[in-house]
Amino acid sequence: MKAENFSARSRFGSFRFAFKGLLALLKDEHNSRIHLLSALAVIAAGIVLKISMPEWCLIIIVIGLVFMAELLNTALEEMSDIIDPEWNEKIRKVKDYAAAAVLISAIVSVVVGGLIFIPKILDLL
Repeated sequence: MKAENFSARSRFGSFRFAFKGLLALLKDEHNSRIHLLSALAVIAAGIVLKISMPEWCLIIIVIGLVFMAELLNTALEEMSDIIDPEWNEKIRKVKDYAAAAVLISAIVSVVVGGLIFIPKILDLL
């Protein structure tokens, strides 16, 4: 197989596929829209409560973590359904593991959000 020469045009073009994947996730996966609405609410709360730069960094990291987990979960589910569209106990376990990764990322994000926002909300009261 011949190695492809580096091309800035083709590198930028590859972003098109990534954005298509992100848009497909938001269009096809209901949970991703819940994650998006949650992320937007957290960003709005961060603006209103004037969180610090380190707090913004943590918020951005956990938002990214949740979306990465959701994307990988969805990719594994789609690939699993291609490999074996019928009931398969091993594929069910793989899907459950991927779903658990999304759950863990969501729990971590809630904990981080709580650590950042609860003290700020209590200060307002």
